This record gives sequence, structure tokens and C-alpha cells, in this order.
Amino acid sequence: MSEFITKRNELLAEKVIRGLESRNMSGYYAKDAEEAVKIALGLIPEGSTVTMGGAMSAHEIGLVKRLKEGNYSFIDRDQFTDKRKAMLLAYDADVFLSSSNAISEDGVLVNIDGNANRVSAIAQGPKKVVMIVGMNKVCDDVDGAMKRARAVAAPINAQRFGLSTPCAKTGSCMNCKSPDTICCQFLITRYSKHKDRIHVILVNENLGF
Repeated sequence: MSEFITKRNELLAEKVIRGLESRNMSGYYAKDAEEAVKIALGLIPEGSTVTMGGAMSAHEIGLVKRLKEGNYSFIDRDQFTDKRKAMLLAYDADVFLSSSNAISEDGVLVNIDGNANRVSAIAQGPKKVVMIVGMNKVCDDVDGAMKRARAVAAPINAQRFGLSTPCAKTGSCMNCKSPDTICCQFLITRYSKHKDRIHVILVNENLGF
């Protein structure tokens, strides 16, 4: 990555972190994937029960692999025949691992979900939420973050899941009511009621969707 982009990301991350802290959330900046994993593992004590909401960013930096191989009780819903049971276990987990579809420069998190298991766990349940967020997901404001979530993240995820939605076919949001839509629940996290619960690791890389 260009040194100029890296410098810009460092300065922008400082602003986002100040915004997160003003909203009772914790922010961190990692210069690369390796540092992001180190920060995340520092937030997740060994022996913790950990689960996640399909965060591609956590896979991409190698964090999920480290958790599965380490001294953690990792709830892998892909190993469950009863997916609902796996999702319900998330609400009592020590740590919920996620990303964010978008984040505003002043620290507001924006997430869209189909089944709502991810957004509901971010909102309440797990003792701690650790988010891995690439700097490509930082937007000017909440409106921009919402547009990114709907126009960028949703179409790509619909294609990834093999869904028959208008956005999967056109690549852009059609504000549909398709039975396959994944834009069912919108979560805007503008403040955390519980200090030290939500931790956002901003990574100097393009991660996820």
C-alpha cells in the first residue's frame, strides 16, 4: 500500500477512534493484518467462549484460524446441523467477533442483516464485541455509511450467498422486497450503553465487503 494512503489512513483512523471513544466504544489502529490479530488476541482472554457472525474480515487477517487453533472455546456454526442453536449460543458468549458494513468518520457503526443474528448480537448479549474493520469501510457520515452498506456490501454478499435478489443481478441496490433480501434489519450503533463492550480494530487494509 502506498505510503501516502497509509499516512492518510493513520490520520483518518485517529479521527474515527476519537469518535468511537466519544460514544463509549474503544478503537484501535493496526498498520497491517498481523498487528490486527495481535490486538484482537489481546482483547480475547484464553479460555473465552468465542463465536462470530460471518465476518470475512476476521478470516482474511487470519484471526479465525488462530482462535480455532488456540486455547479458546470457538463456536463454529458451520459445524452445527441446527444453525439456530448455534446462533442462540452467541448471545451468552464471552466474545462475539464481527466486522461492520460501514463506519462513519465520527464513529457510528452501520450494519445490515438478513436473519438479524449478527446485528442482534452486536446490540445485546455477548459480554464483548470485537470488530475487525478495514479502512475501506470508513465513510464521511452516517448517510454515506448507510449507502455503502446497501449499495456495496449487500449486493456482494447476496452474490456470495447465491441469492436471487435484484442487487445480485444488477450490482446495485434496488430497494427490493425480494424473499431473498438480506436487507431486513438495519442497526445503527451511535453509542454503547456499556463501556468496554464494543471494540473496533481499524486495519490499514481493504478487508471484507
